[in-house]
Amino acid sequence: MKPYEHLDDATAPDGTVLSLYRHDGAYLIRIGGVELMSTRRFHSEERLAELACAACTALPAPRVLIGGLGFGFTLRAALRTLPAGAQVVVAEVVERVIAWNRNPAYPLAAASLADPRTELVHADVRSVLSAGRGGFDAILLDVDNGPDALTSRGNASLYSAAGVALAVAALRPAGTLGYWSAHPAPAFERTLRGAGLRVETHRVPAHATAGTLHSLFIGQRGSGSSRNAKAGRTGSTAGS
Repeated sequence: MKPYEHLDDATAPDGTVLSLYRHDGAYLIRIGGVELMSTRRFHSEERLAELACAACTALPAPRVLIGGLGFGFTLRAALRTLPAGAQVVVAEVVERVIAWNRNPAYPLAAASLADPRTELVHADVRSVLSAGRGGFDAILLDVDNGPDALTSRGNASLYSAAGVALAVAALRPAGTLGYWSAHPAPAFERTLRGAGLRVETHRVPAHATAGTLHSLFIGQRGSGSSRNAKAGRTGSTAGS
């Protein structure tokens, strides 16, 4: 069996340590021995971008926010989906994660970060949301394992009613809000509908055709909160 090579560590703002490893040509990030992400399993991250950005393809210059850089798979899929006039703002709070992706020794997200449509911000996505009221056509949040935060305990607030309201307020009319989660989260779905979003839930495998199923929550903003909350719906798909 090929060994795991420990490459580097990073510390999140709350003190959580993220460790970068290489194994048999793949890269992965672990927290306390638990795998957070891998370059072998990224289909659901790409589908998050494809689903959340679908309504933006007809816009000449959509503005999109991605919370969490990871290994850049969501960013790469968003750039592939969006038109040439798009702007994609990526908010990443852990500086070492940015450095890993820019390191030419690691085949990660350097090309996507160099795309002229990409604007990388070293900041907590909550500060970007607060400053960007009504400024985004789509917002994609993949900052943690989902509502049960793993990377940073502070991330859990993004999945609260107040956190969802903050994200909704940063959307333009008819904007789309997408969340990635490692597990189903019925209570979180109710939170999204309570914020006035029309909600679809997709169960998508980690690989293109197989693997653990992850949950993608896609919420569409409408013109009336109470009416949209009643119209919220959930569906289920297993990848595509």
